[in-house]
Amino acid sequence: MIYTVTLNPSLDYLVHTEALRPGRLCRTDGETLHPGGKGVNISLVCAALGLPTRALGFIAGRTGALFASLLAETGVEYDFCRLDEGMTRINVKISSHERTGLNGAGPEIPPAALIELAGKLDLLGEGDWLVLSGSLPAGVPADVYARMLSRVQGSGVKTVVGAAGDALKNALPHEPDLVKLTVNELNALIGGAPHSPSGLAACGCELQRAGAREVLIVCGTEGAVLVPTAGQALYLACAALGAAQQPVGMSDAMTAGWLYAREQGLSDAETLRWAIAAGSAAREAAWMPSRTAIEQALAAVGKPRTV
Repeated sequence: MIYTVTLNPSLDYLVHTEALRPGRLCRTDGETLHPGGKGVNISLVCAALGLPTRALGFIAGRTGALFASLLAETGVEYDFCRLDEGMTRINVKISSHERTGLNGAGPEIPPAALIELAGKLDLLGEGDWLVLSGSLPAGVPADVYARMLSRVQGSGVKTVVGAAGDALKNALPHEPDLVKLTVNELNALIGGAPHSPSGLAACGCELQRAGAREVLIVCGTEGAVLVPTAGQALYLACAALGAAQQPVGMSDAMTAGWLYAREQGLSDAETLRWAIAAGSAAREAAWMPSRTAIEQALAAVGKPRTV
C-alpha cells in the first residue's frame, strides 16, 4: 500500500477566462473543482496506475467535508484527521493568456492533531510506502517529516520525501528511499543551483551524501534528472506532446510514475521514462492523467542519457 501524507490539502478551483482584467468583472468560460494537494495528487495518479493507495492528512470545516466527498468519488481510499477549527483551503488557478494562482493558507494544525496523524503511521508495515509531500501549514514544526520518518524507521516501510527548505534538511538524515524536488526548490535549498543536467546530478549526489538514497530533480517542462542509489545519473527530456492544458500536479505525477516503476522492479532508465511519461501526461490533461494517457505518453518518451 502506498500511503501519502498531505498536511495542507486543498480544493483546487480551476477556471478559464478569455481575459483577466484586475479591478473589473471577469466571467469564466470553463471551471472545474478537484481535491488537491501534493500527496493527494500522487495518490490519484497511483490509483490510476493500479497501485493501492491511501491518502492521509488533515481536513477542516465545510470545505473539508466537500474535499472528502470529491475524493471519495475518485475511488482513492483516505483516512484524514478532522480538525475542530478552520477550513480546508481553496486554491484558485486562473488560466487566461497567462496562468495565475491564488493559494489559501489552510487551517492551523494543533499539536494533538499531529499526534493523531502520527498514530496512523503505526499501521504501516513491511513493503508499504510512506510518501511525505508538500509545504507545511501553520502550527507544524519544521521537523515534522523527520519525526514521521523516524516513526516508521526499522519497520520495513519505504519512504519518499517531496519537500523543500528545513523540512527536507531535517528529513535527510533518516535516509528516505527517494527525495523528489524541483529545480526551484533545489535552488532555495543550496542557493544558486546549476541548470545543466551534470550540475544537477552533482547536487543530487550531495543530497545522497546527506542521507537520500535516490534523488529525482524535476526540471519543470524540460525534463528530470534521476540520481539512483547505484549507477550513473540519468537525464531525460519531457515527452513532446500537444499544447499544455495546465501544469498543476506535473511534478506529483512524476513521483507516482517513479513509484509505479519501482514497484514493478524496472531499471533506472525505465523508471525515469515512467516518471517523465506521467509528468508529461499530467501536463496535457485537464486534471490528473489516466493510465491510458500515461501509456500513450510513454510511447513518445525516448531513452535517457547518462550525465
